[in-house]
Amino acid sequence: MNTVVKYFAEYREGKRLAYPHVAKEAPKFARSGSKDAAQSVTAEDLVFLSGCDGCNASTGTIDNTGIEQQIVAALDKVKATLEASGSSMDKMLKTFMLLKHLDDYPKMRKAEVEYYEKHAPHLVEYPPVSTFMQLKELRNPGSLFEIDVTAVL
Repeated sequence: MNTVVKYFAEYREGKRLAYPHVAKEAPKFARSGSKDAAQSVTAEDLVFLSGCDGCNASTGTIDNTGIEQQIVAALDKVKATLEASGSSMDKMLKTFMLLKHLDDYPKMRKAEVEYYEKHAPHLVEYPPVSTFMQLKELRNPGSLFEIDVTAVL
């Protein structure tokens, strides 16, 4: 089987954000095709997204302190990235959700379903498989939520 993997390197100020162009301990990034989207890599007919959180893509800061607003911002990134990759939210297969506060779990699931009702109604009745994990801290200070997604092109 000859799997075709498409990795789109991310560049900032002309510097490729992958080793050896950045230090081994520095974050590495893949390009999404949209400044407001997340990182993505495609392999054959699959697209993998990582690091979708509620931070402002332009500033890297958390502008919204509420869990619901951060979830909507993260899902907006998922939607933009999937569309930039030639897919859509309706083609999501799996989500991996990270949550800082366990008490926010019901709010997370409610915000997720409400987002699907508006942007991907198919997922309300046929949701992607999902894994959830609570973490003490997330990558960005102030982050309450992060999501990784696997979808079909």
